Amino acid sequence: MTNLKELISVIVCTYNQQDTIGRTLDSILSQECHLPFEIIIGEDCSTDNTLAICQQYEQKHPDVIRVIANPSNKGFVQNYFDCLRACKGKYIADCAGDDFWIDNKKLEDESIILENDQSIGIVHTDWLRYNEDTQELSSPGKAQNQKPKVDGKSLLAAILMPDSRPAIHLCTSLFRSDWIRKAMQQYPQFFDPQSYLCEDVQIAFFLAHMGNVAWIDKPTLAYSCGKHTISNPNSEEKQFHFWANATKLSYNLAQSFNLKDKQLDIFFQARIHKLMMHAFRSGKPSLKIKAMELQQEMNIEDNRQIRICKILLFPGIWQMMRHIRSIIKSIKTQN
Repeated sequence: MTNLKELISVIVCTYNQQDTIGRTLDSILSQECHLPFEIIIGEDCSTDNTLAICQQYEQKHPDVIRVIANPSNKGFVQNYFDCLRACKGKYIADCAGDDFWIDNKKLEDESIILENDQSIGIVHTDWLRYNEDTQELSSPGKAQNQKPKVDGKSLLAAILMPDSRPAIHLCTSLFRSDWIRKAMQQYPQFFDPQSYLCEDVQIAFFLAHMGNVAWIDKPTLAYSCGKHTISNPNSEEKQFHFWANATKLSYNLAQSFNLKDKQLDIFFQARIHKLMMHAFRSGKPSLKIKAMELQQEMNIEDNRQIRICKILLFPGIWQMMRHIRSIIKSIKTQN
């Protein structure tokens, strides 16, 4: 009988991804690894054919795939953490239902590192963007300051400042199940789906805080771009709420662990400016108020960009600038 401790669990959260979920699962099933692996699919009550496709894969691979079919839509974060709790493996990886792995030795290479060095809590790799429209792969830019093995605490500030290239991309990673479960028990407030709309920042943060981080300098993931996702919704208001929530998570982690870093201060100023611009483009005074309240709550000082935004958000100026902006957009559309 397989020793469950020597097992890799791969989490796949999916919702309305009938066009891509098969591609995702095929890329995982193609892995060549000395350790057995299971695939935990959190199917979040899709309204398309996603569930049927997942069940077909489960029927073909009953010893590998488990489908958790949610009777109602839980939302991504609750779905993810429920899948994590269902994992039986010593190590955990994840791949979103629209992304796919491009290296069939990914799990093999990462698991060997974790098996050979107990001080390492998470291994991550390089990755590529995948344009769904053109079907082309491209680099997100050169990875900065990555080394084969580092003290995770040296990455904490960078993890809290995610941009187009996060310090640790969780979908490229393999991490220790017992470490993250311990963090979830000790700091449940950071793993509450009702409080935070993302899961990757806090998982990467706590694993880095608890030990060393390893890096493999080759791409293993094709990250799907060119459509609306949880972090790239299709309205200014939805973007505002997502980024406000993500900013609060980073700020609360920094405060709880007493992280002092000048770059963090600059990052939080940039986030307040970003929120004010979403408020400006939305035309909703309630978002302007929330952005200013968050700035006050976080004790973020004004910089030049924030001051300019506050001027733009004066009612008369705001209305005039939005009118000018709509005219410019109309001219561009006609051309």
